[in-house]
Amino acid sequence: MSCAEIYTPELRARGYRMTQQRMAILHTLHHSGTHLSPTEIFDTAKKDFPGLTEPTVYRTLEFLAKNGLVHASHKHKGHLVYQIAQRAHHHLVCRECGQELELEHSLLKDLYEKLEGTSGYKLTDSHITFFGLCPDCQQKISIQEA
Repeated sequence: MSCAEIYTPELRARGYRMTQQRMAILHTLHHSGTHLSPTEIFDTAKKDFPGLTEPTVYRTLEFLAKNGLVHASHKHKGHLVYQIAQRAHHHLVCRECGQELELEHSLLKDLYEKLEGTSGYKLTDSHITFFGLCPDCQQKISIQEA
């Protein structure tokens, strides 16, 4: 199944059309299989769509995130990255070395339910990034402090 066959119906169901820019960005993210920065997306997508501009990539990513086709998350040093919204998951990121661990959404399901129950909000996004220190960096820091 092509990217157009996957994402065009989702956009149309929300009342939007598939533009060449949207398709170039979705195609890039779909085939990367990972999180990409807006600059990485621009550099890759402009090969297929030479008229693409970096400001268009930023605007399109915001639009796609707002419409649930991509997820935005923060990486090491707070850099924003994007990934196709295929399944709910979360991240643990080491602030020291940038190592990342992906967490299944099921680990936070109870938290989401409590937040909805106590706040009255209906949570519409399920992509959270937690920051901390990985075991290796914790060990290095404790050795340096000793």
